[in-house]
Amino acid sequence: MNQLDALRQWTTVVADTGDFKQLSVSKPQDATTNPSLILKAVQKPEYRPLLDETVKKHAGKPLDEVIDRLLVRFGTEILSIIPGRVSTEVDARLSFDTAATIARGERIVALYKAEGIDTGKRLLIKVASTWEGIEAARALEKKGIHTNLTLLFSFAQAVACGAAGVQLISPFVGRIYDWYKKSAGAKWDEAASAGANDPGVKSVRQIFEYYKQHGIKTEVMGASFRNVGQIQALAGCDLLTISPELLAELAASNEPLEHALDAKAAAKGDVAKVSYDEAGFRFALNEDAMATEKLAEGIRAFAADAVKLEKLMQESGK
Repeated sequence: MNQLDALRQWTTVVADTGDFKQLSVSKPQDATTNPSLILKAVQKPEYRPLLDETVKKHAGKPLDEVIDRLLVRFGTEILSIIPGRVSTEVDARLSFDTAATIARGERIVALYKAEGIDTGKRLLIKVASTWEGIEAARALEKKGIHTNLTLLFSFAQAVACGAAGVQLISPFVGRIYDWYKKSAGAKWDEAASAGANDPGVKSVRQIFEYYKQHGIKTEVMGASFRNVGQIQALAGCDLLTISPELLAELAASNEPLEHALDAKAAAKGDVAKVSYDEAGFRFALNEDAMATEKLAEGIRAFAADAVKLEKLMQESGK
């Protein structure tokens, strides 16, 4: 049994890609996308026609709607290949606008429904884990629209998401690792900070154990991996969303894989339950320099890629 097959024993494997033609190789249960992955895909010759066709078909409609239609086009293609759910992201520029995030999420759902997709079972709306985003997700969940809270870097964000009843969270392992490595500079010891000692891995383990101990139903999906060691150290997490390159690396290894996270063992913990109001959440996030910086950086990066995608669409429509 290779490591990818071994991982599937305990964890739902999710592909993190817009390159849906690769999905038949790794055979994931679910798939996640984001503006950066879609931008990367449409710059490849095999996917550019999807952008051009979408722009032509919906000429004259607002640009933000055409972008949503492109995201849904990719999502429906992905859903024709995988058996599970796809995550489609709301424009990152709405990360601090609860009402606009709700409206955009509802529109994406309506577009999927128009394609015949059972959105209650097969779609997750991705939203940034800001206070406004979490409140938008709370409202969407009450409407039966399931959400994936992304750009999650702190325990405070995870606690607030659990309290809001969101379907799933995506803690960003690799970006947490990046911050600590950069912060340490020449003092960084790669070997001592690998595996279970990786700061990104430790963050996900803390959240996983807290959720299981307190019976929080929100699914934990580790994301943004830099190496297979991070994935191996989280074997047993509810879900892990993994790039095609790292999926291939796992599939190529026949080394034994240990069950690292165990929900039953985690449920026996004794960490006190935490809750935040808006002021408490904002202060807790502010106290976490890594999370504050990476959240802001992530929103900026996704917003910049959304602008690039808009420019490609405008050029295509000329």
